[in-house]
Amino acid sequence: MSDLKIGKMVLSVCATNCYFVYHEGQSKVILFDPADRGDYIYTALKEKGFEVDTILLTHGHFDHIWGCSKLRQLSGAKVYALDKEEDVLMSADLNASELAGRACTVKANEFLKDGQEIEVLGFKIKVLATPGHTKGSCCFYFEDDDILISGDTLFEESIGRTDLPTGSISELKRSITEKLALLPDDTKVFPGHGASTTIGHERDYNPFWN
Repeated sequence: MSDLKIGKMVLSVCATNCYFVYHEGQSKVILFDPADRGDYIYTALKEKGFEVDTILLTHGHFDHIWGCSKLRQLSGAKVYALDKEEDVLMSADLNASELAGRACTVKANEFLKDGQEIEVLGFKIKVLATPGHTKGSCCFYFEDDDILISGDTLFEESIGRTDLPTGSISELKRSITEKLALLPDDTKVFPGHGASTTIGHERDYNPFWN
């Protein structure tokens, strides 16, 4: 177990969880899903003595990217997403931002592949492709710390919606069965909306698990 710390802001009209992960005593953070108001995220973290080093996106829906471009501009951080999500990020129709009334697109600096292990700020993070909520949804797994940033793939006793463009309920259930169900029960899950949970709890109580 490392000295990993995780903080959270709840932003956007959809009450999206925007997480920042860092080493205790260090100033640089990994920012997950800048949901909205990138200037606010930047300023709020700066006031706490933090600096955004890297932006990781679990998927491209509007309520997870509205603050991305502004935060990247202010911080100089690079943006990473799963390669299968490029079309969604680059289309205001596919990412539903047009439907939400504020069209938005994001071009990632680099795209990641399923199963790829990246090292950011000394953390080893495994990229798990979990299509279903969108075709390029992914989760980020900190294996050394038993922590999963699940985006909108998995919620406490629920899953993400699949009725928006590129969504698929069958793919989402398969992502749970083939990817998330393989994780240890004590893995703590930090979802894109709502409260944190564990893989073990979801295995026992999530009606969509099987």
